[in-house]
Amino acid sequence: MKSNLISKTETAEVLSQISSQWKVELPKIKNLKIYEFEEGQIIVGEGLTAIKIGDNYLPFLSDSGTLAKFPSVMVDMGAVKFMCNGANVMRPGIRSFGEFEKGQIVCIIEESQKKSLAVGRALVSSKEMAEMSKGIVIENLHYISDKYWEAKKSIKD
Repeated sequence: MKSNLISKTETAEVLSQISSQWKVELPKIKNLKIYEFEEGQIIVGEGLTAIKIGDNYLPFLSDSGTLAKFPSVMVDMGAVKFMCNGANVMRPGIRSFGEFEKGQIVCIIEESQKKSLAVGRALVSSKEMAEMSKGIVIENLHYISDKYWEAKKSIKD
């Protein structure tokens, strides 16, 4: 895995892109380090860990401070093993949820320990979801034990 520390100008540019995609306030960061591998990039800075896949930025699952800024859905324990294998979030498995719009990044947490399992993109708004009884609600983009999770283990901060 190749890594490089990017300039302050490039850091500001990346943070601006992330902030506009996520629509959340990010901490002031002087420099970001980017780790590149085949499937994408892991971006690490003080108070921020993110993944870039194509043109999409996702908060990293271990970055609980950043994840707390996103809306979340809580899934029942029966959904956990499926989430950790990359399955999308289905309406019947959702116990509770916050407000979100279609296309927004959503954090998926499990009901017993309230731990983050996955990060996904909402395929419907929370208002639409409330009226659904079945179907796919959130596309799972990053989950515990996926290739990004495993790649991050080899990074020494």
